[in-house]
Amino acid sequence: MTLTPQNIFRVYCSGSSGPVLLLLHGGGHSALSWAVFTAVICSRISCRVVAMDLRAHGDTKVRNPEDLSADTMAKDVGKVVEVLYGESPPPIMIIGHSMGGAIAVHAASASHVPSLLGLCVIDVVEGTAMDALNSMQNFLRSRPKTFKSLENAIEWSVKSGQIRNIESARVSMGGQVQRCEASASNPSVSHSIGEGIVEEEEEEQGPEESNKKRMKEDDQEVKKESFYTWRVDLSKTEKYWDGWFRGLSALFLSCSVPKLLLLAGVDRLDKDLTIGQMQGKFQMQVLSQCGHTVHEDAPEKVADALATFMVRHKFTEFKEGFLC
Repeated sequence: MTLTPQNIFRVYCSGSSGPVLLLLHGGGHSALSWAVFTAVICSRISCRVVAMDLRAHGDTKVRNPEDLSADTMAKDVGKVVEVLYGESPPPIMIIGHSMGGAIAVHAASASHVPSLLGLCVIDVVEGTAMDALNSMQNFLRSRPKTFKSLENAIEWSVKSGQIRNIESARVSMGGQVQRCEASASNPSVSHSIGEGIVEEEEEEQGPEESNKKRMKEDDQEVKKESFYTWRVDLSKTEKYWDGWFRGLSALFLSCSVPKLLLLAGVDRLDKDLTIGQMQGKFQMQVLSQCGHTVHEDAPEKVADALATFMVRHKFTEFKEGFLC
Protein backbone atom coordinates (compact mmCIF):
# COMPACT_ATOMS: atom_id res chain seq x y z
CA MET A 1 0.00 0.00 0.00
CA THR A 2 1.43 3.38 -1.04
CA LEU A 3 0.81 6.31 1.32
CA THR A 4 3.31 8.47 -0.57
CA PRO A 5 5.96 7.48 -3.12
CA GLN A 6 8.47 7.22 -0.27
CA ASN A 7 6.18 5.53 2.24
CA ILE A 8 5.01 2.10 1.15
CA PHE A 9 3.43 -0.19 3.74
CA ARG A 10 3.01 -3.94 3.40
CA VAL A 11 -0.56 -4.82 4.37
CA TYR A 12 -2.18 -8.26 4.44
CA CYS A 13 -5.98 -8.49 4.17
CA SER A 14 -8.37 -11.38 4.75
CA GLY A 15 -12.14 -11.76 4.86
CA SER A 16 -14.93 -9.91 3.06
CA SER A 17 -17.52 -8.93 5.66
CA GLY A 18 -17.87 -7.97 9.30
CA PRO A 19 -15.86 -5.62 11.51
CA VAL A 20 -12.17 -5.12 10.77
CA LEU A 21 -9.53 -6.49 13.12
CA LEU A 22 -6.48 -4.26 12.66
CA LEU A 23 -3.45 -6.24 13.84
CA LEU A 24 -0.21 -4.59 15.03
CA HIS A 25 2.82 -6.81 15.64
CA GLY A 26 5.54 -6.55 18.26
CA GLY A 27 9.02 -5.07 17.93
CA GLY A 28 11.23 -6.95 15.48
CA HIS A 29 8.32 -9.06 14.24
CA SER A 30 6.10 -8.50 11.20
CA ALA A 31 2.48 -8.92 10.17
CA LEU A 32 3.30 -12.56 9.43
CA SER A 33 3.28 -13.22 13.17
CA TRP A 34 -0.53 -13.06 12.93
CA ALA A 35 -0.86 -15.63 10.13
CA VAL A 36 -2.00 -18.64 12.17
CA PHE A 37 -4.19 -16.51 14.45
CA THR A 38 -5.90 -14.98 11.39
CA ALA A 39 -6.91 -18.37 10.06
CA VAL A 40 -8.32 -19.35 13.44
CA ILE A 41 -10.25 -16.14 14.20
CA CYS A 42 -11.79 -16.12 10.71
CA SER A 43 -13.15 -19.60 11.40
CA ARG A 44 -14.78 -18.40 14.63
CA ILE A 45 -16.54 -15.12 13.81
CA SER A 46 -17.59 -12.95 10.89
CA CYS A 47 -14.77 -10.46 10.48
CA ARG A 48 -12.18 -8.96 8.21
CA VAL A 49 -8.49 -8.91 9.10
CA VAL A 50 -5.92 -6.28 8.21
CA ALA A 51 -2.36 -6.92 9.39
CA MET A 52 0.31 -4.33 8.59
CA ASP A 53 4.09 -4.31 8.74
CA LEU A 54 4.88 -1.33 10.94
CA ARG A 55 7.53 1.15 9.77
CA ALA A 56 11.07 -0.26 9.53
CA HIS A 57 9.64 -3.76 9.96
CA GLY A 58 8.92 -6.56 7.50
CA ASP A 59 8.58 -5.32 3.93
CA THR A 60 7.40 -1.80 4.76
CA LYS A 61 9.63 0.95 3.33
CA VAL A 62 9.43 4.53 4.62
CA ARG A 63 11.40 7.74 4.15
CA ASN A 64 12.48 7.93 7.80
CA PRO A 65 12.77 4.32 9.00
CA GLU A 66 14.78 5.42 12.02
CA ASP A 67 11.79 7.34 13.42
CA LEU A 68 10.03 4.77 15.57
CA SER A 69 8.44 7.19 18.00
CA ALA A 70 5.03 6.23 19.38
CA ASP A 71 3.48 9.35 17.87
CA THR A 72 4.80 8.67 14.37
CA MET A 73 3.85 4.99 14.41
CA ALA A 74 0.37 5.75 15.74
CA LYS A 75 -0.13 8.27 12.92
CA ASP A 76 1.00 5.58 10.43
CA VAL A 77 -1.86 3.40 11.63
CA GLY A 78 -4.36 6.17 11.02
CA LYS A 79 -2.98 6.90 7.56
CA VAL A 80 -3.18 3.23 6.54
CA VAL A 81 -6.82 3.10 7.65
CA GLU A 82 -7.54 6.30 5.71
CA VAL A 83 -5.97 4.99 2.51
CA LEU A 84 -7.77 1.66 2.87
CA TYR A 85 -11.23 2.99 3.59
CA GLY A 86 -11.36 6.70 2.85
CA GLU A 87 -13.77 8.88 4.80
CA SER A 88 -16.15 6.05 5.71
CA PRO A 89 -14.14 3.33 7.43
CA PRO A 90 -15.98 0.25 8.74
CA PRO A 91 -16.05 -0.54 12.47
CA ILE A 92 -12.46 -1.36 13.48
CA MET A 93 -11.05 -3.16 16.49
CA ILE A 94 -7.32 -2.63 17.02
CA ILE A 95 -5.35 -5.57 18.39
CA GLY A 96 -1.69 -5.10 19.28
CA HIS A 97 1.03 -7.29 20.74
CA SER A 98 3.88 -5.91 22.87
CA MET A 99 5.23 -2.82 21.06
CA GLY A 100 2.26 -3.10 18.72
CA GLY A 101 -0.02 -3.09 21.78
CA ALA A 102 1.54 0.16 22.93
CA ILE A 103 1.10 1.67 19.46
CA ALA A 104 -2.51 0.46 19.43
CA VAL A 105 -3.18 2.34 22.68
CA HIS A 106 -1.48 5.49 21.38
CA ALA A 107 -3.46 5.31 18.11
CA ALA A 108 -6.73 4.77 19.98
CA SER A 109 -6.18 7.53 22.55
CA ALA A 110 -5.22 10.02 19.80
CA SER A 111 -8.38 9.14 17.80
CA HIS A 112 -6.39 8.18 14.71
CA VAL A 113 -9.04 5.54 13.94
CA PRO A 114 -12.40 7.38 13.88
CA SER A 115 -14.51 4.22 13.61
CA LEU A 116 -12.83 2.51 16.56
CA LEU A 117 -14.99 -0.28 17.96
CA GLY A 118 -12.74 -1.78 20.62
CA LEU A 119 -9.15 -2.27 21.76
CA CYS A 120 -7.25 -5.46 22.58
CA VAL A 121 -3.73 -5.37 24.03
CA ILE A 122 -1.68 -8.54 24.24
CA ASP A 123 0.99 -9.02 26.92
CA VAL A 124 2.18 -5.46 27.40
CA VAL A 125 1.77 -3.62 30.69
CA GLU A 126 3.48 -0.36 31.53
CA GLY A 127 4.98 -1.43 34.86
CA THR A 128 6.41 -4.71 33.60
CA ALA A 129 7.63 -3.16 30.35
CA MET A 130 9.41 -0.28 32.08
CA ASP A 131 11.07 -2.70 34.52
CA ALA A 132 12.25 -4.87 31.64
CA LEU A 133 13.93 -2.04 29.72
CA ASN A 134 17.06 -2.19 31.88
CA SER A 135 17.75 -5.77 30.82
CA MET A 136 16.57 -5.48 27.22
CA GLN A 137 19.98 -4.76 25.72
CA ASN A 138 21.45 -7.80 27.46
CA PHE A 139 18.65 -9.93 26.06
CA LEU A 140 19.25 -8.61 22.55
CA ARG A 141 22.99 -9.25 22.85
CA SER A 142 22.28 -12.83 23.89
CA ARG A 143 20.52 -13.58 20.61
CA PRO A 144 22.43 -15.00 17.62
CA LYS A 145 23.54 -12.35 15.17
CA THR A 146 23.22 -14.60 12.12
CA PHE A 147 21.79 -17.94 11.01
CA LYS A 148 23.02 -20.15 8.22
CA SER A 149 19.50 -20.75 6.92
CA LEU A 150 15.90 -19.78 7.51
CA GLU A 151 15.26 -23.27 8.84
CA ASN A 152 17.98 -22.74 11.44
CA ALA A 153 16.37 -19.46 12.47
CA ILE A 154 13.04 -21.24 12.86
CA GLU A 155 14.69 -24.00 14.89
CA TRP A 156 16.37 -21.47 17.18
CA SER A 157 13.13 -19.55 17.74
CA VAL A 158 11.36 -22.67 18.95
CA LYS A 159 14.23 -24.09 21.00
CA SER A 160 14.86 -20.74 22.68
CA GLY A 161 11.17 -20.34 23.51
CA GLN A 162 10.78 -17.12 21.54
CA ILE A 163 7.95 -18.81 19.64
CA ARG A 164 6.60 -22.05 21.08
CA ASN A 165 4.42 -22.98 18.13
CA ILE A 166 6.38 -24.48 15.23
CA GLU A 167 3.52 -23.85 12.77
CA SER A 168 3.58 -20.13 13.53
CA ALA A 169 7.38 -19.98 13.67
CA ARG A 170 7.64 -21.32 10.13
CA VAL A 171 5.66 -18.32 8.88
CA SER A 172 6.69 -15.67 11.40
CA MET A 173 10.47 -16.00 11.24
CA GLY A 174 10.49 -15.15 7.55
CA GLY A 175 9.34 -11.66 8.56
CA GLN A 176 11.97 -11.34 11.29
CA VAL A 177 15.11 -12.34 9.38
CA GLN A 178 16.37 -11.65 5.90
CA ARG A 179 18.84 -13.32 3.58
CA CYS A 180 22.19 -11.65 3.06
CA GLU A 181 25.26 -12.47 1.01
CA ALA A 182 28.85 -11.92 1.97
CA SER A 183 32.21 -12.91 0.63
CA ALA A 184 33.26 -16.19 2.16
CA SER A 185 36.80 -14.85 2.39
CA ASN A 186 35.76 -11.51 3.88
CA PRO A 187 37.11 -11.34 7.44
CA SER A 188 34.92 -8.34 8.26
CA VAL A 189 31.82 -10.52 8.42
CA SER A 190 31.57 -11.63 12.01
CA HIS A 191 29.41 -14.64 12.71
CA SER A 192 28.08 -15.70 16.09
CA ILE A 193 28.79 -19.25 17.17
CA GLY A 194 25.99 -21.53 18.27
CA GLU A 195 23.62 -24.23 17.12
CA GLY A 196 22.01 -23.37 13.82
CA ILE A 197 24.15 -20.25 13.53
CA VAL A 198 26.82 -19.45 11.00
CA GLU A 199 30.29 -20.33 12.20
CA GLU A 200 33.59 -19.30 10.72
CA GLU A 201 35.76 -22.26 9.77
CA GLU A 202 39.40 -22.31 10.70
CA GLU A 203 41.69 -22.24 7.72
CA GLU A 204 43.68 -25.44 7.57
CA GLN A 205 44.76 -25.42 3.97
CA GLY A 206 47.63 -27.14 2.28
CA PRO A 207 49.74 -25.55 -0.48
CA GLU A 208 47.46 -26.84 -3.25
CA GLU A 209 44.32 -25.43 -1.64
CA SER A 210 46.04 -22.11 -0.96
CA ASN A 211 47.14 -21.84 -4.59
CA LYS A 212 43.60 -22.56 -5.79
CA LYS A 213 42.26 -19.90 -3.45
CA ARG A 214 44.74 -17.32 -4.71
CA MET A 215 43.88 -18.15 -8.32
CA LYS A 216 40.20 -17.62 -7.63
CA GLU A 217 40.87 -14.32 -5.94
CA ASP A 218 43.10 -13.23 -8.81
CA ASP A 219 40.28 -14.07 -11.22
CA GLN A 220 37.86 -12.16 -8.96
CA GLU A 221 35.83 -15.31 -8.50
CA VAL A 222 35.36 -14.88 -4.80
CA LYS A 223 32.81 -17.41 -3.59
CA LYS A 224 29.69 -16.01 -1.99
CA GLU A 225 27.96 -17.54 0.98
CA SER A 226 24.49 -16.63 2.14
CA PHE A 227 23.26 -16.27 5.69
CA TYR A 228 20.29 -14.77 7.50
CA THR A 229 20.31 -11.84 9.87
CA TRP A 230 17.69 -9.83 11.75
CA ARG A 231 15.69 -7.37 9.65
CA VAL A 232 15.48 -4.91 12.54
CA ASP A 233 18.35 -3.97 14.85
CA LEU A 234 16.23 -3.52 17.96
CA SER A 235 19.20 -2.32 20.01
CA LYS A 236 19.20 0.89 17.95
CA THR A 237 15.57 1.63 18.86
CA GLU A 238 16.36 2.10 22.57
CA LYS A 239 15.72 5.85 22.58
CA TYR A 240 12.07 5.17 21.74
CA TRP A 241 11.38 2.49 24.34
CA ASP A 242 10.44 4.90 27.11
CA GLY A 243 8.02 6.73 24.83
CA TRP A 244 6.29 3.51 23.84
CA PHE A 245 5.52 2.41 27.38
CA ARG A 246 5.60 5.30 29.86
CA GLY A 247 2.08 6.38 30.79
CA LEU A 248 0.61 3.46 28.86
CA SER A 249 -1.69 2.23 31.65
CA ALA A 250 -3.36 5.64 32.03
CA LEU A 251 -3.76 5.96 28.26
CA PHE A 252 -5.26 2.48 28.04
CA LEU A 253 -7.73 3.17 30.83
CA SER A 254 -8.70 6.52 29.27
CA CYS A 255 -9.83 4.92 26.00
CA SER A 256 -13.63 4.98 26.02
CA VAL A 257 -14.18 1.88 23.87
CA PRO A 258 -14.52 -1.64 25.32
CA LYS A 259 -11.09 -3.01 26.14
CA LEU A 260 -9.57 -6.49 26.44
CA LEU A 261 -6.18 -7.23 28.01
CA LEU A 262 -4.66 -10.65 27.34
CA LEU A 263 -1.65 -11.63 29.45
CA ALA A 264 0.73 -14.57 29.65
CA GLY A 265 0.89 -14.20 33.45
CA VAL A 266 -1.04 -12.39 36.17
CA ASP A 267 2.24 -11.11 37.63
CA ARG A 268 2.43 -8.70 34.68
CA LEU A 269 -0.39 -6.53 36.02
CA ASP A 270 0.74 -3.17 37.47
CA LYS A 271 -1.00 -1.07 40.15
CA ASP A 272 -3.03 1.19 37.85
CA LEU A 273 -4.34 -1.72 35.83
CA THR A 274 -5.08 -3.76 38.94
CA ILE A 275 -7.29 -0.94 40.24
CA GLY A 276 -8.86 -0.43 36.82
CA GLN A 277 -9.61 -4.12 36.47
CA MET A 278 -11.25 -4.21 39.92
CA GLN A 279 -13.40 -1.24 38.84
CA GLY A 280 -14.50 -3.11 35.71
CA LYS A 281 -12.88 -0.67 33.29
CA PHE A 282 -11.65 -3.47 31.06
CA GLN A 283 -11.80 -7.23 30.66
CA MET A 284 -8.70 -9.24 31.40
CA GLN A 285 -7.81 -12.84 30.68
CA VAL A 286 -4.64 -14.72 31.60
CA LEU A 287 -3.66 -17.42 29.13
CA SER A 288 -1.50 -20.06 30.79
CA GLN A 289 1.38 -22.00 29.28
CA CYS A 290 2.24 -19.23 26.84
CA GLY A 291 5.38 -17.22 26.25
CA HIS A 292 5.44 -13.53 25.39
CA THR A 293 4.23 -14.11 21.82
CA VAL A 294 0.86 -15.26 23.15
CA HIS A 295 -0.98 -15.05 19.82
CA GLU A 296 1.64 -17.26 18.18
CA ASP A 297 2.05 -19.76 21.02
CA ALA A 298 -1.69 -20.25 21.53
CA PRO A 299 -3.60 -18.79 18.56
CA GLU A 300 -6.72 -20.81 19.39
CA LYS A 301 -6.87 -19.47 22.96
CA VAL A 302 -6.39 -15.88 21.82
CA ALA A 303 -8.98 -16.31 19.05
CA ASP A 304 -11.49 -17.82 21.48
CA ALA A 305 -10.99 -15.00 24.01
CA LEU A 306 -11.32 -12.33 21.34
CA ALA A 307 -14.30 -13.94 19.63
CA THR A 308 -16.18 -14.27 22.92
CA PHE A 309 -15.37 -10.64 23.79
CA MET A 310 -16.58 -9.33 20.44
CA VAL A 311 -19.78 -11.37 20.41
CA ARG A 312 -20.56 -10.34 24.01
CA HIS A 313 -20.31 -6.69 22.97
CA LYS A 314 -22.41 -7.42 19.86
CA PHE A 315 -19.60 -6.37 17.53
CA THR A 316 -20.13 -9.51 15.45
CA GLU A 317 -21.59 -13.01 15.53
CA PHE A 318 -20.20 -16.50 15.72
CA LYS A 319 -20.09 -18.26 12.38
CA GLU A 320 -22.77 -20.82 11.75
CA GLY A 321 -21.73 -24.22 13.05
CA PHE A 322 -19.06 -22.90 15.39
CA LEU A 323 -19.56 -23.86 19.03
CA CYS A 324 -17.82 -21.58 21.52
